[in-house]
Amino acid sequence: MIRPKIIDYELDFGVLSRRYSTDKIVIHHTGNSDRQGNYVDDDLSAEEIHELHQNMGWVGIGYHFVVRKDGTIEQGRPIWSQGAHAQGENYHTVGIHVCGNFEIAFPTNAQIESLSYLVGWVAEKYDIKCTSEGIVGHRDLMSTACPGQNLYDMLQDIRGKAIWYQQNYQGGD
Repeated sequence: MIRPKIIDYELDFGVLSRRYSTDKIVIHHTGNSDRQGNYVDDDLSAEEIHELHQNMGWVGIGYHFVVRKDGTIEQGRPIWSQGAHAQGENYHTVGIHVCGNFEIAFPTNAQIESLSYLVGWVAEKYDIKCTSEGIVGHRDLMSTACPGQNLYDMLQDIRGKAIWYQQNYQGGD
């Protein structure tokens, strides 16, 4: 499958651990709220998330990819590395962050298409089946609202689109 266009800001992490097996893709959303506890729908870049996570004392962004509202795909952690996005599950998963709070908003059409293409590419790269076992929402692994109900309800469509992209966008790496 042709590799999607991915913007790489060459974020600095220092030392990262290698992920030796990959059998799931985990979909996330922002899910942030303001200081008053009101949900906010944001569009933070991989660089901004990286900085926020470093300010929390972490090594940097925990997700491997970020999908912005305009459909742009950005590199977070290197794809070969272990993420920090689903506690207890990072050793075998790739984390994809979709910008927005999908408890109150809906992903854009551009996000759904880019996410589907990215999921298809990652799934093919690691021989992951585009099923409910291979492509999951964060809430499927632990108690959380992530990736928000409005995105979670679309996961089956995203899996189907990912398969379509795998079948129709051949070539590349």
